Amino acid sequence: MRVHVADHPLIAHKLTYLREKSTDSPTFRRLAEELMTLLAYEATREVRVEPFDIETPVARTRGIKLARPKPLIVPILRAGLGMLEGMVRLLPSAEVGFLGMIRNEETLEATTYANRLPDDLSGRQVFLLDPMLATGGSLVMAIEYLAGLGARDITAVTLLSAPEGIAHVRTEADKLNIPVTLVTGAIDERLNEHGYIVPGLGDAGDRLYGSV
Repeated sequence: MRVHVADHPLIAHKLTYLREKSTDSPTFRRLAEELMTLLAYEATREVRVEPFDIETPVARTRGIKLARPKPLIVPILRAGLGMLEGMVRLLPSAEVGFLGMIRNEETLEATTYANRLPDDLSGRQVFLLDPMLATGGSLVMAIEYLAGLGARDITAVTLLSAPEGIAHVRTEADKLNIPVTLVTGAIDERLNEHGYIVPGLGDAGDRLYGSV
């Protein structure tokens, strides 16, 4: 698995305000979308393209366009929805699927409760969105699920990651023998005893949408 930390002053600036506990939900959502657009720029550096002949006002020339099949964006519900608009803003022609996963707060294990995905992902580039890579359980399960549908090119995008989660995802993803890339805004210090990233930013889903 390849790991890319998007080291940019604007990313660090927006992350700082996302971390601040006094940041309200509307501001948090806006910052998450803006940050996702910056991360999407890094995540799509190797998006597949094909030649495309056009005519400018001056002459004919050859450019490029996104290749088919179209890329698929998959936010992990519910927190991943807060990243979707920022990704779609950069890739408006991509298709969107959904994968619902929840973490048991006692065992820290993830389970799948819903999906809205094509039956066959063969030949598709998939961009998997999840704000926090903590233990890595949810991301591993999502990657395995997508691989089971035929995906062979998966890029996971997270706002923050913990070293423990990266190590776990790397170990499990390497077993699949398919290209997996992680693009993240920062790698934090560690996980605490409750499985939260330190210093982190708390529960991304609750901060995006409020606790229920």
